[in-house]
Amino acid sequence: MPLAFESASHGEVAFGFFNIDTDMLVLEHYFFFAPEFCALVSELARSETPEQFSSQLEGYNIKDREKIGDLMGAIHGIRYTGFIGEVYRVFPFPRLPEAFKQDPEGQRNRAVVEEIIEKFGSRELIDFVAANGRGNVMIEEYEFTRERFFELVRYVWLGGYPRWRDGIRPQYVLKMKEDIMASKSGFFRGIMLEGS
Repeated sequence: MPLAFESASHGEVAFGFFNIDTDMLVLEHYFFFAPEFCALVSELARSETPEQFSSQLEGYNIKDREKIGDLMGAIHGIRYTGFIGEVYRVFPFPRLPEAFKQDPEGQRNRAVVEEIIEKFGSRELIDFVAANGRGNVMIEEYEFTRERFFELVRYVWLGGYPRWRDGIRPQYVLKMKEDIMASKSGFFRGIMLEGS
């Protein structure tokens, strides 16, 4: 489930996985896939000049809140509205509480999720920038201090609120951690990734 994270620009913002059967992440009204997010974090970790790092993340923008949908209504099976509601129609919340774990093979459902989101949002390139002179990271208009950005990275590493099913992480997450641990720039100094 998405959690509230403190941004430097907009106060608390929602970020995270919103359905255990997909590897898509949400940041307020932007939606993008975790492998692409992790690949950019890896690129940032490998960069010798993170203060000059600027790239883009392929994703989607759903500007109308109604078109995003009602996450809690969809989870409880009582209100399937917008994009999130359509995703939950296809991939409903598990009946057994112990089955509520993030699927490390969520990538296999990408084509289905992309077909659904095309009905609700526009495909966009989302700016991902560390080159702002403050050591902060910006994902489009949302700015995070380095420490708060680390929390986003840690969330994905852990598999979000429910954690990865059976403690198995996808390869793209393991690669991200490997690149962070090997980083020589100092940008990721102090990050805590459990389960080493």
